[in-house]
Amino acid sequence: MADVQPTAPRRVVIEPVSRVEGHGKVTLLLDDAGRVTQARLHIVEFRGFEKFITGRAFWEVPVLVQRLCGICPISHHLAAGKAVDMLVGARVLTPTADKVRRLAHLGQILQSHALHFFHLSSPDLLLGFDAEVGQRNLLGVLAAHPEVARRGIALRAYGQEVLRLLTGKRVHGVLVVPGGINQALGAAARATLQRDIDQIVTWCQDSVTLARELYLRDEPRNQAFGSFRSSFLGLTRADGALELYDGGLRARDADGQTIFDHVDPVEYTRYLREEVRSWTYLKFPYIVSRGRDAGWYRVGPLARVNNADAITTPLAEAERVRFRAHGGATPVWASLAYHWARMIEMLHCAEEIRVLLADPELGGSELVVKGERQGTGIGVIEAPRGTLFHHYEADDQGLVTRCNLIVSTTSNNQAMNTAVERVAAEYFDGRAITEGLLNHIEVAIRAYDPCLSCATHALGQMPLEVSALAPDGAVVDLVRRAADGTLTRPGAP
Repeated sequence: MADVQPTAPRRVVIEPVSRVEGHGKVTLLLDDAGRVTQARLHIVEFRGFEKFITGRAFWEVPVLVQRLCGICPISHHLAAGKAVDMLVGARVLTPTADKVRRLAHLGQILQSHALHFFHLSSPDLLLGFDAEVGQRNLLGVLAAHPEVARRGIALRAYGQEVLRLLTGKRVHGVLVVPGGINQALGAAARATLQRDIDQIVTWCQDSVTLARELYLRDEPRNQAFGSFRSSFLGLTRADGALELYDGGLRARDADGQTIFDHVDPVEYTRYLREEVRSWTYLKFPYIVSRGRDAGWYRVGPLARVNNADAITTPLAEAERVRFRAHGGATPVWASLAYHWARMIEMLHCAEEIRVLLADPELGGSELVVKGERQGTGIGVIEAPRGTLFHHYEADDQGLVTRCNLIVSTTSNNQAMNTAVERVAAEYFDGRAITEGLLNHIEVAIRAYDPCLSCATHALGQMPLEVSALAPDGAVVDLVRRAADGTLTRPGAP
């Protein structure tokens, strides 16, 4: 009897992934029946910032690293600032410096959450995953749901105005100096922000309601779409409440049981490791006590709302209670629940901004403190996408000798790959390739609001090419999507 050689799997490539930050691609391996046997999200860009920083003076770092990202530069600015504070021995800032930094952080999260939900994800959520591609964009939302679109634009604009008034620019402004800040918030700027904050809080409440209703509208599908068990990691206060700027690290497993709690972020290397794999530039962090295979986790809004025992602002806390009740005895696992949790956080930020704007210490005159120089500086905050680690070592001349960054998307790497695998296995069944089918896979990725290169968002549609290959490498099917969404099959009659 002749040997029967197994056939090689077909390979389908989605490149690039659209409406996310940076450049990535998805590859699917299909068996003879057209079922997915492997799905991977590849990050194909190499930024190299950890090497660029080496050899630079440590006081330059907070300004340099915010060039990593055009959407959340303040997150890198502040995380690096906290690390540099440690290098100069400034472990406790003045009240004015601490509160002004927190205000900038809240404005950053508000504008980033508004951008992601309304500009990048609402076309899928409001118009449908399979909606006509020419309609499934922000302009389509503006035509079909004008009030929702305008609200999203206004919310982002307010967050950007917070940043402009504090840092001098909406993008890549400067606020942080070693041990403090370069300016307080003036009376005129405070009055400008106070004028609209009550309306912003109301719009954020409306946004939570919208996100919740969209999730519950088709709950069975949304609860199952890209859903899986995982651990969750994030910062909390000592009392377990949500904390976005400071606090200790908390990790809980898929059942809500604590793995570790309120760990000092400077000790993160004792609890977390990073694994390198050959097929992507993005590393795979994991919890040391759980090992490489079982120790991966999720970060970001879903993790933070699941992990928090409370939220300190009343409106967001009421929404957190409702969200957690939906999960029942366990955390909420669904990838699409990220959007609901994201809007709860946006509401919390607006409430916190309102409280801070009434604090006279925002306009104080004591801006900088100093201490005894240290050789290591570690800064950890909750960026919009999740826990962000900046770790630097500097020599006696003040030059950086080592830099390690764990950005939020890195921590979500395995989770995004798992979401892609689950959605592909459910929806990709060997049918003819369609733009709507491709978008289902991208929706799973977009739920995590990834920053694939920690650079800039790609707003709107991007060109995309998908090919299916036979075992001998011959192209069985090839579909190209132009920037305007038009699908073509080169060579088709």
